[in-house]
Amino acid sequence: MRLKKLVTNSTLHNATEEEDRLPVVLIAYLLPLALNRHGSRWPRNAHSNVRRRTVMKAGRGVSRLIAAGLATIIGGGISPSLFAAPQAAQQAVEQSVQVSEQMQHEVGVPTPLTALVEEAEKNDPTILAAERAARAARFVAPQMSALPDPQFTLQQFSVGSPRPFAGYTNSDFAYIGLGASQQLPYPGKLKLRGEVADRDADAARVHVDVVLQDEIEMLKTTYFHLAYLQQTLGTIQRNAALLQQVEQQAEAHYSAGMGNQQDVLKAQLERTKILREVSMHHQLVGEAQAELKRILRRPQDSADIIAEPVAATFLRYTASELLDKVREQNPNIHENKAMVQRNQTAVELAQKEFLPDFGVSYMYENTDRKFRDYYQLSFNVNFPRRKPRQAALAQAQVNVERAQEDLDTQLQAALAEVQKQYVMVKTSEEQLLIYRDGLIPQAQATIQAGLASYQSNREDFETLFSSFMDVLSLNLEYQQTLLDHETALAHIERLTGVTLP
Repeated sequence: MRLKKLVTNSTLHNATEEEDRLPVVLIAYLLPLALNRHGSRWPRNAHSNVRRRTVMKAGRGVSRLIAAGLATIIGGGISPSLFAAPQAAQQAVEQSVQVSEQMQHEVGVPTPLTALVEEAEKNDPTILAAERAARAARFVAPQMSALPDPQFTLQQFSVGSPRPFAGYTNSDFAYIGLGASQQLPYPGKLKLRGEVADRDADAARVHVDVVLQDEIEMLKTTYFHLAYLQQTLGTIQRNAALLQQVEQQAEAHYSAGMGNQQDVLKAQLERTKILREVSMHHQLVGEAQAELKRILRRPQDSADIIAEPVAATFLRYTASELLDKVREQNPNIHENKAMVQRNQTAVELAQKEFLPDFGVSYMYENTDRKFRDYYQLSFNVNFPRRKPRQAALAQAQVNVERAQEDLDTQLQAALAEVQKQYVMVKTSEEQLLIYRDGLIPQAQATIQAGLASYQSNREDFETLFSSFMDVLSLNLEYQQTLLDHETALAHIERLTGVTLP
């Protein structure tokens, strides 16, 4: 069942460290032993035919060992029977694709990116925390715009004794009083304090969009990277089949006395390098899966996510249209604008703080009906000190200037970044077409022609091997360019606030 989980072009499951390293370590250990034992003991000037047969036998043994390790790590993406006898490259590719599609059906189906985006909007803990903070900020304004708490007073006045209520009945001056007082800020102060709190709440609400777009961009780029790893694994599988055919041709030439041992070993070395690349894919896929599950708030031991194959999405907006979208819809720009408005309101409040506040109190005094009751009304005014108020006003004005500079800095940075990403997208679109319609078909035609020429001894091994490396590198470069293209589009979406088709 372990192999069934690993065999797919669309997903990789993390093996344990021992499982991942065992085939590579085994090959790395046995390959030099086999070569030293069978390939270097024979003198060059004696028993050449016997030497060739012996080295070819050792080479086939090492080849089978590498094939076994490759089949274990790739998980069956290339059938082991491919390495048992020469086959056409097209047949090898078809066999690899058939096995991968069968195992993909057994493991699961790809999850669309749109479904993951919806799931992240509901479950991402970073987004939820920002939403809770914005919701809490809405309750600040009612607190700041309310009057100060009223005060109630119970007062007792007695004569001849310090005990409470002593002498209340034997003195004409004793009384019990009840009173209330209220502080009254200067008209307009409470309203401005509430408006400052409202502006803070607006900034917190816009900050939710900033966090949301950041997390969605992270989700998309990680998803594209996972799809890239899955697609490059398929590329490595197909090129492994092609390399097997090159190696078989080199073995045939060497056994016939038309080649040399170095050609066979070089092909085997490249096969071992493929094992290393597949092993690295396991690590990178594991890291991408962990990041996706964090954003989606899924358990880390849950089933791995399968990404859909990525296809190039060509940009339909012009650079000017994207720059306009930045000014209108960029969430960071909106957040900075909210902070400018907040600080401008804070300046108005600081100016109001120069004005005095008021206080009013009322007291009722009961004399036990010996005399008429007393009624007392008080009114007070405070006079703010100007020095601290002037410092507060200067601070508020500087905060407005700083917020304006932050807004301009953020806008210019976003415009420049969109322009750079636009250039990158357009350049990568041209390169994708060149790879798809020119370089890759030409490289594939070159390797097929080279195989035929090498088989008829009309081309040397170095030329054939160089053609194979061109096919491998061009396919991987195409996938990397496609990844860069889609990542740049995701970044443009984040900066402009638009959803690109």
